[in-house]
Amino acid sequence: MTIKDIAKESGYSVSTVSRVLNNRDDVSPEAEKKIRRIVAEHNFVPNGNAKHLKQIASKTICVLIKGTSNMVFSGIAEEIQTIVNKTSYTLNMIYLDEEENEVEQAIIQCRERKPLGILFLGGNPAFFREKFHEVKVPSVLVSTAGKDLGFPNLSSVATDDVEAAKCAMNYLVNQGHVHIGVIGGNLSSSYVSEQRYIGCEKCFGEKGRIFDYDKYFVKARFDFGSAYRATEKLLEKAKDMTAIFAMSDVMAIGAIRAIRDRGLLVPDDISVVGFDGIPMADYYNPKLTTVRQRYQTMAQRSLEILFRTIDLKTKAVHEIIPFELALGESVREIGK
Repeated sequence: MTIKDIAKESGYSVSTVSRVLNNRDDVSPEAEKKIRRIVAEHNFVPNGNAKHLKQIASKTICVLIKGTSNMVFSGIAEEIQTIVNKTSYTLNMIYLDEEENEVEQAIIQCRERKPLGILFLGGNPAFFREKFHEVKVPSVLVSTAGKDLGFPNLSSVATDDVEAAKCAMNYLVNQGHVHIGVIGGNLSSSYVSEQRYIGCEKCFGEKGRIFDYDKYFVKARFDFGSAYRATEKLLEKAKDMTAIFAMSDVMAIGAIRAIRDRGLLVPDDISVVGFDGIPMADYYNPKLTTVRQRYQTMAQRSLEILFRTIDLKTKAVHEIIPFELALGESVREIGK
């Protein structure tokens, strides 16, 4: 027997039967008495699955993570999971390829899962400009600045990628390096890579130099193997190179392996600087010099902002989290 059967037998509507079963007080005594008598006669037990699923959906936060090999995002996601486990919310974590359109996926999730909010771990502003207006729930861009996008329901918590990359390049230049290679993502589709490349150019420009893109830049995905192959190309076309800035620690580690496989040493022959500050950077040999992002702070602030916008309907918030240059053993001073 279903609610529809009870409605038919009682002569009342499905909505009236539903209100009785949910102990609502906006039902006449006569209707309630008749409906409860029929329920008792048939030993009807309401199916709570649909209601349960609705409750779960209403308390779900969707987390879209760009890049299956992005260790800093894995760290942020782990911190998010730890925090959310202490609340009444549930998480729906979805890993995307680094080239995938995260906004289109968000639209699908809103339509099918109806989350209360969305966290974007990584994002391409071009995708947001095209379609984010279709996303109506509170959202936070994590690690990518979103203030200039101007959406009232989109907050952001990020590192200043331009200044951070400039800091890394400045350190290499101040250590005496002139011929510096750069390994990064696709500048036309990876906003983070574009911003970090701008930081490299900014460093050179402030010193009255021009960065030679054709000779010293090689595109790679944010994984070990792709960075390894990119470094091989860089070593072939930039034989005067004494240092490499890799746009992630994973890339830096892939680069060091390629350098060693050529019979060269780090940092004696080639110095390497990474970006992110993943735990592996501290335990790799040599210990990696890297731009350390405060991913735990980013995770905490992102959730605090999302919860506040969900519960209190507050305006979008945009925060820049400070970075630091963590010195390791992968850079040597030259020319002095």
